[in-house]
Amino acid sequence: MAIAKAERLMNLALCLLGTRRPLSKRELRDSIEAYVEAARPDRGAAARPDRGAAGADDSFNRMFERDKDDLRELGLVIETVENLDGEVGYLARRDSNRLPPITLDAEEAAALGLAAKVWQQARLAGAASGALQKLRAAGLPEGVDPYEAHGALEPRIPVHEAAFEPLMLACRDRRPVVFDYRKASAAHPEPRHVEPWALECWRGHWYLAGFDRDRGAERVFRLSRITGRVRSRGTGFTAPVPDVVTVRETVAGWAGEIADRSARIRLRSGSGYPLRAKATAVRELGDGWDELEIPYGHGLDAWLVEFGPDVVVLEPAELRADVLDRLRAVAKG
Repeated sequence: MAIAKAERLMNLALCLLGTRRPLSKRELRDSIEAYVEAARPDRGAAARPDRGAAGADDSFNRMFERDKDDLRELGLVIETVENLDGEVGYLARRDSNRLPPITLDAEEAAALGLAAKVWQQARLAGAASGALQKLRAAGLPEGVDPYEAHGALEPRIPVHEAAFEPLMLACRDRRPVVFDYRKASAAHPEPRHVEPWALECWRGHWYLAGFDRDRGAERVFRLSRITGRVRSRGTGFTAPVPDVVTVRETVAGWAGEIADRSARIRLRSGSGYPLRAKATAVRELGDGWDELEIPYGHGLDAWLVEFGPDVVVLEPAELRADVLDRLRAVAKG
């Protein structure tokens, strides 16, 4: 059975690497002997005479999806392309599946080992472990334990959003996606058509950077505000992908980290420590309140709303109005 599966995976990889155009499931099924066998109606007819053809199709589909996932886990970059008729095809471009010689010194190996320990999710943990095994085969120095050099450090990046994995795969495969997104100032989500570029964690939250087709510009989306399922759409990217995607810098600008103005707020005593850490001046008002002066940039209103009744904006008036608008939107919910 193991030999048969290895042969099937090899045949699928050769088909995907040898084609100049995307191949549909139907074409792959007719080109690989194991799939032809799996798709024969008489295979399912023995157990379910009334659903022989349907059972055979299900058997082939399950086998193909497993094989495709296995090849991707092994490192093969498989692109998913949708043609004008809506039919999905697959191919593995040779230039995307060719690596230069890899050489690692002890420090680089330790850094990779530390990165592999970051992920808590089983799927990513397995991929990271497999990647280290491949790097060992490609020239990782003998006697170097990539996990041991910084054994006292236990980094973790939690991922709770259901949108993370499909977006990670879409970024990898360069597949446009559609999802419903609720802005902090909106009562209801709205659909967004996005060409995903990169995911990055900033201050405990995951963000997606990409090209928003509806707005014709780069946008950053917080994953916790994505509702429903992430769906694949389109036939490829329409906008060029930047060489460097500055997710953190973009998010920092929207979150008020990049600011050339100041705002005055009242903050309840014993609360809002992140705001206190940013404050350039603090004055006790008494009655359980303090007055803070903090940097003011685009997006500060969304951050202040998160502190609820513990924050009251004093000035500028435009910031106070923006915070009130967001609070009303949340109340309408």
